[in-house]
Amino acid sequence: MGKSRATNNVIITGSTGMVGEGVLIRCLNSPEIDAVLVINRKPCGYLHPKLKEVIREDFFDFSSIEEQLKGYNACFFCLGITSVGADDDTYYKMTYTLTMHVAQTLSRLNKDMTFCYVSGSGTNPEGRLKWQKVKGKTENDLTALTFEQVYNLRPGFIKPIKTQKFAHKFYNYVNWMFPIGRKFFPNGFCTMEELADAMINTLSHNGERKVLEGKDIIALANEPN
Repeated sequence: MGKSRATNNVIITGSTGMVGEGVLIRCLNSPEIDAVLVINRKPCGYLHPKLKEVIREDFFDFSSIEEQLKGYNACFFCLGITSVGADDDTYYKMTYTLTMHVAQTLSRLNKDMTFCYVSGSGTNPEGRLKWQKVKGKTENDLTALTFEQVYNLRPGFIKPIKTQKFAHKFYNYVNWMFPIGRKFFPNGFCTMEELADAMINTLSHNGERKVLEGKDIIALANEPN
């Protein structure tokens, strides 16, 4: 896999959500990541020498910030909404249309970029459920863009980092089940550290387009640098 150690400048979306925040924490602590740009609708609350933040209310129009998006070789896309309680049009707009708009913009600005999309366990473009199909279409259409690499990651249950501010409160009550789930359903349980480290480790690969299920995420996270 083979790239020599290059400068890794990463864009993260969704850092005011649980997954994006966990990925941000891991990137700021990783010697493999040199600079991080987060694009948020509100401040993420983190300060770090590596970190730059752009506040942008409208994710469907990046025209005024395009110059700030150049010079990055990875995007860890962690932005999304749950299908629970969302009508079909809203879910499609916030899952497919928004993701593709951001991705198309970044692929135009950064030709050597690796794009990591946090999808979800059970995603299937031929699936029975609406959310499965929408995320499956998103995965397929991301893969067709002119990025150097595209990884669609499908985690199930994610155990957050203890210090996270934006982790869902219900994790306080269900984290006890993680060791049991990991033992009997290893494909459906990973830690936030593993998910983030898997993304970071994609940057030592070259020219790949992959779907990563739970076991694949864990394996990539533990891949030697």
